[in-house]
Amino acid sequence: MPQRTHQPKSRRRLKKHGFRARMQTSEGQNVLKSRRAKGRKRVSVQAKTK
Repeated sequence: MPQRTHQPKSRRRLKKHGFRARMQTSEGQNVLKSRRAKGRKRVSVQAKTK
């Protein structure tokens, strides 16, 4: 069987979609703002706890 294409990494996940990554751009800040306005429980990706 060939290798599956999705090989997730926690570090990359946080670097791309984490809170600090969102805060660095104005567009990202708008994302957080709109998610807070909608009442999301989580505004951004969090580190997975094992």
